[in-house]
Amino acid sequence: MSPPKRSSFMDGKLDDQIMSLIEACGGSEDADLIKEMIITSLKLVEHKENRGDLKILTRAMRELRYAFKVFSAYRHIRKVTVFGSSRTSEDDPAYQLAERFSQLVVRRGYMVITGAGDGVMKGAQAGAGREMSFGANIVLPFEQVPNEYILDDPKLVTFRYFFTRKLMFLKEAHGVVLFPGGFGTLDECFEAMTLIQTGKTELVPVVLLDVPSGTYWHRWKDYVEHELLKQGMISPEDVHLFRLVHDEREAVEEITHFYHLYHSSRYVDDHLVLRLERRPTDAHVEALNAEFADLLTRGKRIVASDALPEEENEPQLRHLPRLLVPFNRRQFGRLRQLIDRINSWPV
Repeated sequence: MSPPKRSSFMDGKLDDQIMSLIEACGGSEDADLIKEMIITSLKLVEHKENRGDLKILTRAMRELRYAFKVFSAYRHIRKVTVFGSSRTSEDDPAYQLAERFSQLVVRRGYMVITGAGDGVMKGAQAGAGREMSFGANIVLPFEQVPNEYILDDPKLVTFRYFFTRKLMFLKEAHGVVLFPGGFGTLDECFEAMTLIQTGKTELVPVVLLDVPSGTYWHRWKDYVEHELLKQGMISPEDVHLFRLVHDEREAVEEITHFYHLYHSSRYVDDHLVLRLERRPTDAHVEALNAEFADLLTRGKRIVASDALPEEENEPQLRHLPRLLVPFNRRQFGRLRQLIDRINSWPV
């Protein structure tokens, strides 16, 4: 039996033409990735996808390309994504809490991202102000008009699909704050938890913020602990992925303290590279190895390091000291505890 015929798009015949096209558009250091996108698109010709599927692919790519463009100019500024009900009135304490929270977090140098609608979203953007706000609006059968604080701003992006919108909410966030809300807020809450718990997005602080007398997040937490944790559907360390607070100052402190000594991370081969604001002492490294041995690949240890050769594409971070963590890529709640321990070190 003869082997299946290879696709003409897989045998390299179009490589030169595609690379010439990329060069004609100005060239790119990432031409290899752009070539892959073009080849993927061309494969749709031979697979004869239906027009509805092609529309989904086209619109999703168009939305993401534009969103990347909007956010790219602000990559050097940390941002907090705020979720909450669009039905919260302006005289509701939750609206006022959202406004106060955003005022405080902007003073600490953060920008605010919301869904651009009314309610909690409007309150958060009222507190942040237009200059420090992003809006990620969604097209709905009933029109959701962007609130007055982000309307017609160049940092407003309108999405047709929830999945592309939620990707940007979390991709660009250095912290997530959730106020009480409806199905959409709960969806965004569990989406954030799932992606962090499975390592599919960056580990960031997640804060559940309610008014002082509010029971919304307490009842949610009771459900999580009594139904999910007790039945073994999540691990005990997973409850460290979020924190419930009732004060805007506590919420801001939870986010900013996460970046007290911890800066950022990335994977290089088998190690999670933690970039820090200060160089750890030998005693600190030894203490981490003793306390968090369960996080590490068997037989390996956490070690201090400078920037790795693989990180040359991030020269702005070259000066930061590193910890190389042979992380097992499973216990992200424990990883959060490790970062909290680093942030507890005296400066």
